[in-house]
Amino acid sequence: MVSPILELKDINKSFGHVQANKNINLIINKGTIHGIIGENGAGKSTLMSIVYGLYQADSGIISVNGKEIKLKSPRDSIENGIGMVHQHFMLVENFTVLENIVLGFEGEIIFGKNLEKAKTDLKNLCDTYNLNVDLDSIIADLSVGFRQRVEILKSLYRGAEVFILDEPTGVLTPQEVDELFKILRSLKEEGKTIVLITHKLNEIMDLTSEVSVMRQGEVVGHTATESTNREKLAEMMVGRSVLLRINKSKVETGDVVFKVENLTVKDDLDVTRVKNVNLEIHAGEILGLAGVTGNGQTELLEALSGIRQVESGEIYLNGEKISDNSELLNPRELKEKGLAHVPEDRQRMGLVTDFKAYENLIFGYHDQEPYSKSSIMKDNKIIDYSKKVMEEYDVRPRSPHLITSNFSGGNQQKLILSRELNESPKVLLVGQPTRGVDIGAIEFIHQRLIDMRDRGAAILLVSVELEEVLSLSDRIVVMFDGNIVGERVNKDVTDRELGLLMAGVA
Repeated sequence: MVSPILELKDINKSFGHVQANKNINLIINKGTIHGIIGENGAGKSTLMSIVYGLYQADSGIISVNGKEIKLKSPRDSIENGIGMVHQHFMLVENFTVLENIVLGFEGEIIFGKNLEKAKTDLKNLCDTYNLNVDLDSIIADLSVGFRQRVEILKSLYRGAEVFILDEPTGVLTPQEVDELFKILRSLKEEGKTIVLITHKLNEIMDLTSEVSVMRQGEVVGHTATESTNREKLAEMMVGRSVLLRINKSKVETGDVVFKVENLTVKDDLDVTRVKNVNLEIHAGEILGLAGVTGNGQTELLEALSGIRQVESGEIYLNGEKISDNSELLNPRELKEKGLAHVPEDRQRMGLVTDFKAYENLIFGYHDQEPYSKSSIMKDNKIIDYSKKVMEEYDVRPRSPHLITSNFSGGNQQKLILSRELNESPKVLLVGQPTRGVDIGAIEFIHQRLIDMRDRGAAILLVSVELEEVLSLSDRIVVMFDGNIVGERVNKDVTDRELGLLMAGVA
């Protein structure tokens, strides 16, 4: 018999006029892996932030093991056996693993004998759950997968019985995902409870025993995982049927439109991050660039779009050399030549978050018709255009005058994508196009990319989502440690094969 370990009853939470959670009732059973899915703005992260004590509910009851509790801070949650592994890890990079784990609780440890006991206890936990973490390692020296293990170990050491994981596989290779799933199953076998927030329906089907679906702040469905499938869950999330894998026809590619020869790029610390890279993209082709985050993809995109200076090598657009290692390219001129760019970091590079949505929707094109004439902005035209685009891309809320920082991350992403895709560029450089975007919008965005490709655009797609790369790309190259380590025509290639290349195994 399973028994509830965590119960939420009539949970409500509002931010101003926006009600993020509406009368949420949810039961998490002990010793299960419970999935929570939903679109952007569905209220998943808000709900779990309430459970972890980051937010406080406006009303409702939270119970752990049948006992009603008040959670005013993460420490309260930790003391009640609730741990959370955030999407962006909460680790100090120049500290050791051990130092990160005791951080915040160091007052309870007298350095010396008790610290050694903590180290012994942690080694025992590593052995029990096969975490295989070196406690003396510096966090900055660890891979993303091992940093995630440190977060899990930190929660274990603090006595967690319930583990909340927020989008835990977003930056992992397929092999690292397999290792994470082994750890989570091991935790379950030891009687721990896992709450998994993810937008990846294949992970829900592979890993969970129960799944709850949220839409517009409410729980709209709950089912045993074995009683459902990906299509049913997607329809429940969005409220309509969803095409999970894009249908694309085979097209004849044209001439090489964009070409990179022996490109080398350094980062802000003068470290070489892109090493003699060679690429070419044809008209009517999507070239997928796969790789674990941090292997030079960001610097490559920034160099190709004119944001970062090229150290050496050449970049050609329509046969014209546009690179210059003595100065930056001019992004404005590149736009005029038909090159558009969707940056990986939407808030730092793609938006001015203090500006209004309608202003962000035309940045880079604001001096062109129909938005302006003779340097005079046409406000009515801009607002009308913004309303149309926000409707087309399902941006929520549909308020052109709303400050951009007040939109969710996924809706901010839609603002950028609509701005760049709607200008029908000849070359599109797109980084992480569906990061943080809900499943209904993913379907729409993928179809727009395919439509652009069918109209003859040359597209470079950079994504950590292997399913996305495999679904959209005509050819795939893999980047590891700044080098292109493999190229495959997207026919019969597997995610395992690409995963090995992503890990540097040729």
